[in-house]
Amino acid sequence: MRIVFIGTGEIGVPTLRALRESEHEIVAVVTQPDKPVGRSQKIEAPPIKRAALEMKMSILQPTRMKDRQSIEDIRALQPDAIVVVAYGQILPRDVLEIPRVACLNVHASLLPRWRGAAPIQYAIAAGDRETGVTIMYMDEGLDTGDILLQRKIDILPNETGGSLHDRLAEIAPSALLDALKLFPNAPRVPQDDSHATLAPKLKREDGEINWNESAEVIERKIRAFNPWPGAFSKIDNRNLKIFSATIVDLSGKPGTISQSADELVIAARDRAFSLREVQLEGKRRMNAAEFLRGHANLLRGAQAAGL
Repeated sequence: MRIVFIGTGEIGVPTLRALRESEHEIVAVVTQPDKPVGRSQKIEAPPIKRAALEMKMSILQPTRMKDRQSIEDIRALQPDAIVVVAYGQILPRDVLEIPRVACLNVHASLLPRWRGAAPIQYAIAAGDRETGVTIMYMDEGLDTGDILLQRKIDILPNETGGSLHDRLAEIAPSALLDALKLFPNAPRVPQDDSHATLAPKLKREDGEINWNESAEVIERKIRAFNPWPGAFSKIDNRNLKIFSATIVDLSGKPGTISQSADELVIAARDRAFSLREVQLEGKRRMNAAEFLRGHANLLRGAQAAGL
């Protein structure tokens, strides 16, 4: 098939590479414009563009997919199929109707569970035991199209948002290639909207920990939000990002800090957390013992004032 690949995020790179090595022809890659990144606001290309440049593919970077010129540029490519992986814009009907065979989305959840931009983080935070990849026919809704194929994996007890992202990125290529082999008789299974859940785009402030929640809920969020948006708590008006922590059988007023020579503990609603890896705003990532040695005065002030 002649395929137009539309994507932006790192999760789509293995699928792009697999398509490149398959019998299919990638006639163009469509991705988001380059944008400023990080504190330095240095202009960087999206991961998909970097991969496409490496493989010497034709690249389009429309500012708005809904613009008439963007639509006509894709139409001129005469694709048999459009494949979308984590693009970041809703495709208009005019684009969905372009391919001769199908417009397919590779989505990182078992639809209809976790429709939206952050299915990986929400699956971990909710305590789901399994997730996977769904190959779906695209429509104008938010991940509401018919299902073509699904692949399931277990969510591991120590899973982070980063590790699950990478595992789903690994299984997505074979799922898509298997789905493409099913044409022209590929199945269409409508989603059961009564079982739908939403995973809206996460913002940085969503990572702030509410210590009044149970330890189990907080522990899942710490893992889910690693690396983005990052779980954090405020200490003396500075963000302390928490990458990993262990639940311990201690109790206290939620948010109360206690410490020993090499252990930093914060109480939750029921039990407490021994922090393992942290990063104070403006500082490097370090283990709890290093943090304690370098920030004793900060912690004493936080203990006196409360979090």
